[in-house]
Amino acid sequence: MDKSKLLDQCGALGEDRTLLARVLDRAKQASERNIPAATDFLSPAQQAQTADLLHAAGIPETAYIRWGGYDGAERAVLLFLPDWMDPSDAGTYSPIRCLRAAFRKEENLTHRDFLGSLMGMGIVREKIGDVLVGPDSADVLVLDTVAEFLAQSWESAGRVKLRVAEIDPGCVHIPEIRREERRDTVSSLRLDSVLAVGFSLSRGKAAEAVTSGRVQVNWTDCQKPDRLVSQGDTLTLRGLGKCVLEEVGHQTKKGRVFVTLKRYL
Repeated sequence: MDKSKLLDQCGALGEDRTLLARVLDRAKQASERNIPAATDFLSPAQQAQTADLLHAAGIPETAYIRWGGYDGAERAVLLFLPDWMDPSDAGTYSPIRCLRAAFRKEENLTHRDFLGSLMGMGIVREKIGDVLVGPDSADVLVLDTVAEFLAQSWESAGRVKLRVAEIDPGCVHIPEIRREERRDTVSSLRLDSVLAVGFSLSRGKAAEAVTSGRVQVNWTDCQKPDRLVSQGDTLTLRGLGKCVLEEVGHQTKKGRVFVTLKRYL
C-alpha cells in the first residue's frame, strides 16, 4: 500500500498527516539505506497513532524502538533499526541529549517556566522531550540538532538565570512519581463511571467532561461516556491530569464492580 493510501486508511488529516508521513519516511530511509533513522519526539497520543500506522504498513515492532532518554519517559522518539543493528546497541545511535539547567532553589521554577522559555527561543515542541524539574535544577531531554545551541545560548527562564550544561543521559534526575490510590465500586466499566472515581467527580460532571472533548483514553480523544474501559487503561482529563485503572476486581452481591485507580499528583 502506498503512503497516501496508508494515511487515508488511518484517517490522518492536517498536522497529524504531516507527522505520520514523516514517520513513514524515516522507516523507509532505514530500510532502503540500511542506516538508523529517528523521528522527532512524539507525545503519547502521537506514539499511539504511529503504532497503528506502522502496523497497517506491515512494519513489525522489532524494526524500531521507542526511546525517550530514560526508562519510563513519556515523550519518545522512534528509532528505526537497520538489519545489522542489535536493539541493545541502539542507544549508541540515539539522537537524544540531556541538558541540566540549574537555578536557585528559592526560585521555584515549574515545567511551564522551562517549556515557555524554550518555545520563546524558537525551539519547536517536537525537538523537546520530557522536562524533569527538581528542587534546584531541571533535566531537559532534547534532540541533538538543538542541544549545542541551547547549551551555549539558553541563559534564563523568565527572569531567573540558568546555568546550563550537557550531561550524560544516564545521569538524569528522575523526580519521584506521586500517585494517590482511589478505590470504589461502579455499576459498570463505562468511561464516565470510572472517570468519576479517578477524579472524585459526580458521574454527571464526568460525562460532561467526556462529551465536551476534555478526555482521552490511552492518549486518544474519546467523547463517548458509555465507552467501556479495561484494566491498565490510562484516562486523561484536561486540566486535572491523568489516572490509571490499576485493577478491576470482583462483583458485589448487587452486581457492582470493585475498581482501583491510581491518580498522578
